[in-house]
Amino acid sequence: QVQLVESGGGLVQAGGSLRLSCVVSGIRFSIDDMGWYRQAPGKQRELVAVIRSGSITNYADSVKGRFTISRVYAENTVYLQMNKLKPEDTAVYYCNANHRPFGLNLWGQGTQVTVSS
Repeated sequence: QVQLVESGGGLVQAGGSLRLSCVVSGIRFSIDDMGWYRQAPGKQRELVAVIRSGSITNYADSVKGRFTISRVYAENTVYLQMNKLKPEDTAVYYCNANHRPFGLNLWGQGTQVTVSS
């Protein structure tokens, strides 16, 4: 069956780094869009970064220059390298996999990222 599994969250001091990973299994095609969203307490879920087919990337302005999204297309795996973390990056981070031709839209269970000042 299709599964989406995230990993890599944790607690880090401001200025530190973390790497999130997300893999989708049980699918025999390359997913068009894979990305990361986050939701802080009391706030709406927001896009952090997405990488589309053709390696087109989009980032939230708040993370540009600090976060890097990358993919292994053949393995339907996406990574988010987060550097120079700030306390305002604290949130639950969710992986999303979206393949419109097949109506596929998967969400992970979320992984907590906490940045202490």
